[in-house]
Amino acid sequence: MTRVHSNADIAVIPVRSWLQSCLAVIGPDLRGSSADATPEPANPGWIATLCLVVAMGLLLIVAGHGAGRRGDAVAPLLFWSGVVLAVVPTSLRIAWPNVARSERLFVLILLAEALLYLKTVYSPTGFAHHDEFLHWASAEDLATGHRLFLSNPLLPIASAYPALEIVTTAIVKLTGLSIFAAASILLAVLKGTLMAALFLFYERITGSARIAALACLTYMGCSTFVVFESGFSYESLGFVLCMLILAVEAASKDLVGREKSAALGLIALLLASLAVTHHLTAAFVAIYLGMLAALEALRRDVSLRLEARIAMGLTAVLAITLPLLWVMASGSSFTGYVGPVIETGFKTLMGKIFGTGIPPSEHLGAPSQPLGMRLTTLLAILLLSLGLATGFFRSLAMTAPPYLHAGWLPIHGILKRRWRDSRVVLLTVLACGFPISIAFRLTVNGWQIGNRMGTFVFIGVGLVVAVGIIHFWQGRASRGWRLIGPCAALAVIVLGGVTAASLEPIRGPYKVASDSQSIEHMGIETARWTKEWLGPGNRFTGDRVNRLLLAGYGRQDVRTKISEGIFAARAFRHDKLGSDELYALARSDLDYLVVDLRLTTAPPVLGFYFEPWESEQGTRLTAAELLKFNDVKGVTRTYDNGYLIIYNVRGLHGAP
Repeated sequence: MTRVHSNADIAVIPVRSWLQSCLAVIGPDLRGSSADATPEPANPGWIATLCLVVAMGLLLIVAGHGAGRRGDAVAPLLFWSGVVLAVVPTSLRIAWPNVARSERLFVLILLAEALLYLKTVYSPTGFAHHDEFLHWASAEDLATGHRLFLSNPLLPIASAYPALEIVTTAIVKLTGLSIFAAASILLAVLKGTLMAALFLFYERITGSARIAALACLTYMGCSTFVVFESGFSYESLGFVLCMLILAVEAASKDLVGREKSAALGLIALLLASLAVTHHLTAAFVAIYLGMLAALEALRRDVSLRLEARIAMGLTAVLAITLPLLWVMASGSSFTGYVGPVIETGFKTLMGKIFGTGIPPSEHLGAPSQPLGMRLTTLLAILLLSLGLATGFFRSLAMTAPPYLHAGWLPIHGILKRRWRDSRVVLLTVLACGFPISIAFRLTVNGWQIGNRMGTFVFIGVGLVVAVGIIHFWQGRASRGWRLIGPCAALAVIVLGGVTAASLEPIRGPYKVASDSQSIEHMGIETARWTKEWLGPGNRFTGDRVNRLLLAGYGRQDVRTKISEGIFAARAFRHDKLGSDELYALARSDLDYLVVDLRLTTAPPVLGFYFEPWESEQGTRLTAAELLKFNDVKGVTRTYDNGYLIIYNVRGLHGAP
């Protein structure tokens, strides 16, 4: 009997076909060929050519910064031409099939160091970014005071994590270089070490140098890679230690006997070093190794040795215990430092989602970038999302048992706790944090959470996107658009990491409350004047940028608060000094206030003059507010160059 299809059946057929097509796109089938089996030998001609091309790109970047300082309109053209010239050819070569393992690794390190230079040449003679000044002050304290754990009012928790300053000052003592020069050398070494550790980690867990190279290239698209992880900050050292720990742990998974014991000893040494280097990275490693031990205990694999399970559990215990012991021994308030940031970020995100509880500052809007930079960042996010969608189940399928290879059986096996490597499973799940980090970055108060999340989430994102490219987009036949398209997409992702890293990547003239763009000669010379004529160690407060300059160049004891519970911003706001503020100044131990009249010439680029959480965020300062100290009895003017004024407030101490 012939069946007659109804209109409902006919309507279901296209829907079913569309659903099958979607499942085929995101499905777990592994189509990629083993390009690592027959790679070409390293090509010295390509390596030399790329070195020359990168050098030309960096020269254009330097020219762009020079033009930006002069205010020339050609600055963006020079700068971005240099960035494209440095990034695109190297990215294409790294992503190209059948490239030798050694050549991929060399070009990866070349590109990573070029991106580091992109950040360094922004300010080639001194520190320029906010966190760098905080650690510079700590390093100077260690070098001159010859004591650890000296207080740092600008970043109190940093005194409990002195590893970066210890290494830097050791280089200073051995070489006689300045702290800035020693820090620049250290950062260059750390960046190369990071890429090598990241590559070896991916290669060990996937067995493929090609996947490892693509994963490293994807990681360079992280918004923190170009600037934040390249700055003189404790996370720059901490994250390198993190990847070394992950790489050593992955490399030692099949070792036995003395070799296994030696590997555990090295991991313990690295974990102890990380515990005194950076709190957040140590917390991530503890969570990672703890979850890895749990997955190893859960998975069903008769071939898994009891010795391996015990070693994994011991490693996790060390990763969790050592940071906790250090927190108790140093007395640092980790939760007090991180807790308010996380709480505020989550409240802001929930308010954004549900339309309730949005802080007033959220309505003021975030500082914006040029349209071209925003479009590049958006395109990179879309490409990353596409790579995650096509690589997620394929990444899980890579570690499923070999006998489960048809259809969705690999995923069924994973759900039945049958997998070969818990690291791949854990990193694949970690990649799910990418959309969450993007959501946080869309809010003003949650931006810091999203930015910090990206550093760790991208370890998983790199793996999943690389697997998606090799096993779906390129497949077994890497020809035509399947060859060029994914390579070009990876280049765009790296460029997106550059555009997302900074609001203003080109050095230009002075801008109000813009952190790095506000670091200029007048403020530096004023800070140096205080050191020469007032002596170091005086207690100062002022706006955010001048505090940094006074701490770094002036070696002053800089405060963010007038007294407990009263931030400096309250003393500078309003035309008259309120009774509460006057009382706080009288009871404080402050010596000087620094006033910068340039703050009145334009709105703050970052939205605030003093602190990100100040109550009157976005409200412009007036000259009357800043000059009101001229009429306060007991306050004298110590320094005045027309824009920057230093007021001596010692005469207020003890006043009723």
